[in-house]
Amino acid sequence: MDDIGETIFKKPAEECAVFGTSLLIGEAAGITCNGLMAQQHRGQEGAGIAVLSGSAITCVKNRGLVSEVFSGDALSQLPPSGISVGHTRYSTTGSNHLKNVQPFVTEYLKGRIATVHNGNVVNATEIRSELKERGVDFSASSDSEVISALIAYEALEAGDIVGGVVGAAKRLRGAFSLIVMNNENKLIAARDPYGFRPLCFGRNEWGRAVASESCALDSTDFAFERDVEPGEVIAFQNGGVIYDEKPLTSASVGLCVFEYVYFARPDSVVDGLSVYEARYNMGARLAAEHPVEADAVCGVPDSGIEASFGYAAASGLPLVSGFVKNRYIGRSFICPTQTARESAVKMKLNPLRANIEGKRIVLVDDSIVRGTTSAKIIAAMRGAGAREVHMRVSSPPFRHACHFGTDIDREENLIANHMSVSEIARKLGADSLGYISEDGLRIACGKCRLPFCMGCFNGRYGVDPKGSNLGKMLMEG
Repeated sequence: MDDIGETIFKKPAEECAVFGTSLLIGEAAGITCNGLMAQQHRGQEGAGIAVLSGSAITCVKNRGLVSEVFSGDALSQLPPSGISVGHTRYSTTGSNHLKNVQPFVTEYLKGRIATVHNGNVVNATEIRSELKERGVDFSASSDSEVISALIAYEALEAGDIVGGVVGAAKRLRGAFSLIVMNNENKLIAARDPYGFRPLCFGRNEWGRAVASESCALDSTDFAFERDVEPGEVIAFQNGGVIYDEKPLTSASVGLCVFEYVYFARPDSVVDGLSVYEARYNMGARLAAEHPVEADAVCGVPDSGIEASFGYAAASGLPLVSGFVKNRYIGRSFICPTQTARESAVKMKLNPLRANIEGKRIVLVDDSIVRGTTSAKIIAAMRGAGAREVHMRVSSPPFRHACHFGTDIDREENLIANHMSVSEIARKLGADSLGYISEDGLRIACGKCRLPFCMGCFNGRYGVDPKGSNLGKMLMEG
């Protein structure tokens, strides 16, 4: 049986969200739960929260949505505390096991820590082998467990947790946005020198919170302070900053541009650029690069909506709602038969005939991976009477795998590696197809303070992925 969310509507998936607090009040668990719910879009397969009570770390985690994991009395199992770390994860195929759900709690000779991680470390297998030779045991199969064990090992060597995070960060290769807490009431945030994945922090009268996205700070009443810079390590205690250094040199290539295309919530600001503004600009660039005579523009909910606004404004074409989205078909909806699978698009997205029938439509979406979803959506639009369907895509063609935390299909399954743009258009049933160019995407995201990684489009990565853990360990978030 196929899950509608994992087959018919599968998008490139980002590996998870992190959230943490250092407060003067004992509300860490509830605030962290709310922070994770604001970032649920980054991962729906598992969630967990760890808090400190005295010198003990209590952790509650399970598979499922944040609201499912912390329903009933689950949240009350976490004692009052001012310090916490939390995580919501997306798992790669076959890896959705409880043992891989974060946070990871690691005990060592002089203390204990809880770690949450977003990204993918490509030398984790090597580090895992080294630590096993030194007597460290592992129970899970993710790079995040390796990171937590390495931090504990380095902390023992350095004599304190901040030194442990710095020492570990210097050894890790790849993408990591980390939040770590220890049993001495310290919260540490660290971001890899490339800045592959976002990380920011905010403050209010009670203290500080750290999150993958600024929307989580907004939702928990923390005023955005700033992004954690690439290569930076910041430590908090009782809501105040006790350490702030950049022990890792920032690199020239970094932030995953797909954060702006798809991953991040539109009301977030990532490294100085509004996600909404970036997507609006992508649509405007698409209108400039791929104009077409048409009657209306519509976006595919929810991934193409903001870009469709930009396309309509730049082209002068009217913007219409092209679909009604059934928001009550959840992640557990199962298509039991082939007939049901073939009609799944209409179950999730039903074309709005009144806005489509007899019209030439520009259909805007964020990406095409294998083409299965796009073909079904275009067929549904034609079934609703669309005279022409011109597809516009706010990312360049996917041609390469990601080694740094994005679950993109194998290269042999990516449609752009087998067909030209015109051939893809015919395969999808579109009258025309236009992708934004790499230069156009850079222009659209020009206000971002960081350079971008576009390795999934052009094969040029910020880190040499040779020796990557793909196929050996789970990409984690």
